[in-house]
Amino acid sequence: MATPKALVLRTAGTNCDRETEYALQQAGFEVERIHVFRIMETPTLLEKFQFLVVPGGFSYGDDVAAGKILANQMLHALAEPLNRFVEAGKLALGICNGFQVLIKSGLLPWGNVNTEEANRDATLAWNDCGMFKCKWVHMSCDSQKCVFLPHGEVIALPMAHGEGKFVTATPEILATIQQQDQVALRYCDEAGTIGGAPNPNGSMDDIAGLCDPTGRVLGLMPHPERFVETIHHPQWTRKDIRRADGRLFFDGAYSHLTQ
Repeated sequence: MATPKALVLRTAGTNCDRETEYALQQAGFEVERIHVFRIMETPTLLEKFQFLVVPGGFSYGDDVAAGKILANQMLHALAEPLNRFVEAGKLALGICNGFQVLIKSGLLPWGNVNTEEANRDATLAWNDCGMFKCKWVHMSCDSQKCVFLPHGEVIALPMAHGEGKFVTATPEILATIQQQDQVALRYCDEAGTIGGAPNPNGSMDDIAGLCDPTGRVLGLMPHPERFVETIHHPQWTRKDIRRADGRLFFDGAYSHLTQ
């Protein structure tokens, strides 16, 4: 079987692309980092990849709103190629700024880029504290549909964002997301208890990560690419850390594409 190929999409302000490339390589992927302008010039480039990753950073300085400009480029210049990519059974992952891009382009929550519907049903708003927050958080893997993660696990990852509060336009939209098993990750404490203080930004339903109805498009605010070696954890010796939880995302994607 051919080695699956991953595309790390970058643009001005992206600053987590090399870490993401490394994480993908550790999982076994053949990886290319490509500027969005190259994809806009030649959309057929997408066809040679099986995994699209939109990494973290501050794309275009987060002008207007976090991820908004890159999302508009994807929405207006790449809608059809992106929809064909997802319809072909391929995978997409948005990390932090990349999650903001997937939400605002329309790939999340419904897995379809559509200029009439993008960013209408859900968004990522400013943290309740009104500030950028950088800390380690625990999350519960709550979706049986998400192909990236083992259901029921509690994982730890670092987060670093100012606009990470997941909100929906109506309670009915949130209910649909819940009913369709699209809540991939919820903030929790180390024991896996959800609710209250572990939620660092005020997200509805403690949502830290969301997948589309197929489970093949995933977005999350914390950074899996920053914890792919056990020594990346600040307490790796004191807590005798034996697993780098960020690896789960990339290994899960590789396993799904090579089964």
